[in-house]
Amino acid sequence: MRYKRLLLVPLVIAIAVVSVYAQPGDAKMKGFVSSLMSRMTLEEKIGQLNLPSAGEFTTGTATNSDIGKNVKEGKVGGLFNIKGVAKIKAIQKVAVEESRMKIPLLFGMDVIHGYETTFPIPLGLSCTWNMQSIEQSARIAATEASADGICWTFSPMVDLTRDPRWGRVSEGNGEDPYLGAQIAKAMVTGYQGNYASNTNIMACVKHFALYGAAEAGRDYNTVDMSHLRMYNDYFPPYKAAVDAGAGSVMASFNVVDGIPATGNRWLLTDVLRKQWGFKGFVVSDYTGINEMIDHGMGDLQAVSALALKAGVDMDMVGEGFLKTLKKSLDEKKITLAEIEAACRSVLEAKYKLGLFADPYKYCNEERAKTEIFTPEHRKIARQVAAESFVLLKNTPAPEGDGILPLKKAGRIALIGPLADAANNMAGTWSVATVQDRSVSVLAGLKEVLGSKGEILYAKGCNLDADPAMEERATLFGKTLNRDSRSPEAMKAEALQIAGNADVIIAAMGESAEMSGESSSRSDLNIPEIQQDLLAALVKTGKPVVLVLFTGRPLTLGWEDKNVPAILNVWFGGSEAGTAIADVLFGDVTPSGKLTMTFPQNVGQVPLYYAHLNTGRPLGEGKWFQKFRSNYLDVSNDPLYPFGYGLSYTSFNYSDLQLSSTSLKGNQTLQASVTLTNKGKYDGAEVVQLYIRDKVGSISRPVKELKGFQKVLLKAGEAKTITFRITPEDLKFYNSRLKYDWETGDFEIMIGGNSRDVKTATVHWER
Repeated sequence: MRYKRLLLVPLVIAIAVVSVYAQPGDAKMKGFVSSLMSRMTLEEKIGQLNLPSAGEFTTGTATNSDIGKNVKEGKVGGLFNIKGVAKIKAIQKVAVEESRMKIPLLFGMDVIHGYETTFPIPLGLSCTWNMQSIEQSARIAATEASADGICWTFSPMVDLTRDPRWGRVSEGNGEDPYLGAQIAKAMVTGYQGNYASNTNIMACVKHFALYGAAEAGRDYNTVDMSHLRMYNDYFPPYKAAVDAGAGSVMASFNVVDGIPATGNRWLLTDVLRKQWGFKGFVVSDYTGINEMIDHGMGDLQAVSALALKAGVDMDMVGEGFLKTLKKSLDEKKITLAEIEAACRSVLEAKYKLGLFADPYKYCNEERAKTEIFTPEHRKIARQVAAESFVLLKNTPAPEGDGILPLKKAGRIALIGPLADAANNMAGTWSVATVQDRSVSVLAGLKEVLGSKGEILYAKGCNLDADPAMEERATLFGKTLNRDSRSPEAMKAEALQIAGNADVIIAAMGESAEMSGESSSRSDLNIPEIQQDLLAALVKTGKPVVLVLFTGRPLTLGWEDKNVPAILNVWFGGSEAGTAIADVLFGDVTPSGKLTMTFPQNVGQVPLYYAHLNTGRPLGEGKWFQKFRSNYLDVSNDPLYPFGYGLSYTSFNYSDLQLSSTSLKGNQTLQASVTLTNKGKYDGAEVVQLYIRDKVGSISRPVKELKGFQKVLLKAGEAKTITFRITPEDLKFYNSRLKYDWETGDFEIMIGGNSRDVKTATVHWER
């Protein structure tokens, strides 16, 4: 079969492929690409730099579609937004059989947190703190996407963010550079592997760079920060993804040092390629080149030339390269070498994916029938979803245990606008998901409870009192089927049902599209109409469990004070409903830990644990001191700190033990605690290591995450947890942007979150 497919490649290319197989590694690839480029026209080289959105065409009309015509003319290097192996195979056939050079296309898609089997949104996935689970989710996503013809994903998004007003926090991994770097590596490894298999697809790290620091949390907005903050805080996850071998990088929309990232040569060439050694290709974001016009960088010709010279290799959608580069070359505003460097990068990516050897490598229709949305994939998605949920509160019941887990018995009232909302369970950026196949909370509870109890359901209220707001928050087919009844009538129905129940589950919070791209919020409360219903449910005196849906940290001051139990379930994906039921009924003990700080109110934002101290820090345990760094109306404390998350069991940490309190040079420090499960449930705990550099040549954060271990303990079991610390863990970028460590005293901290830690001090000499 492979031989027959190879015959579809023009004979001259096939001969070139065979002739270079005897050459080692990169030399083989470079020789092949050089030979190919020597036969390409200027227009065909520029065509490889063009990445349009596919639009709509049926399989039988691929050749005659507008896209098909451009492919035949050599004006397209890749396509995205096509779903279905038959469609992709049809347009690939046009590329390799009907164009002059017969160069295969790249096919990309936003496979962000799963394909048809959808995993939790990335922020939720990060709360597992389980790199094996995260890598496995990417592996399954790649398996399914590749079975459906996709060879390139616009993921992972590794933008560090500390402002929950920004909607795209849902698509990232939270506020911490160390954890973000570990997740970036796991995702790239899961997607790409070593490209050897037709189940591996190319990763695209985004958005380079600093997109998560948009001012006021408003999407696409200005970013301005020092190089120290870039290198120490925001760059590490991108660099980790590059070090893991990511094949492509996407430029961000924002400015960096006043120049849009898409046209920023320092960022895309000096840092990415020269400092970090990136060998892949750079693609703009959607119309990112054209948008530099509104940034004030010139007309389409000027910004296209700027992007090419900066290091962008592929133009997504905007067609600025396609329409202007030849003119800029004629006017000597760019060079042929710059066009050819970009073309080479794209062709090498296709070579690495194996598309020249087999253009139909990802077009096996049998795989599409058997490897997508399989029972095994769904089983894993259910397990990972349950692992991502964060128990924020669990008030003891009269008999002494927490409200949760619930008994599989009696009558349970399920109330709220997200209780029976299957098409919202996958969350934002779930473009390949078949939404109505996701499991709602109502369906999941019924499945897991079975005949042991009864579920009573009422919607209770709409998502928001404002129909226009609800419409904006339920785009892309994720409608909540707005109820036309009055709020009073809906609430009355809910209270009647609650009165007949033993316990109340309130499924409330954000809809799937209340977070995500272009979904910034200035108010981080649960919508008022939902708060009113929740307050009425609490007043019944029945036990209330808030099952909180959200794509970002919310301000939950009232809820934390008044609702007995709060389980944050993010958006859990295809199997959200059953996973939620698994945790509510205690079949799974919650183990998720927050990867973003939850503020008390939006006025505290940005609020994050690894902050610098001020010259006038607030005294320990204080709320307010005049002429100190604090607020008049709220303490500096978060509502829930980074790393926080409860369990159905309780974990005890012993005092911290150090192997030495004085070290020199490259010696290794061992820091240990004994962790004991003192409860009656088996459970997993994320043991977190933080370090503080007490005196440095620049001001250093009050603590920084430097390690973590997720540990499963049976009830009553104890285990010694040890971290090995070396000078590598002490390094930072100093004022000269040199990455090094300095002699001094260091606080070593181990605990279950960033606030509650055991501490010891060590002195470390160079």
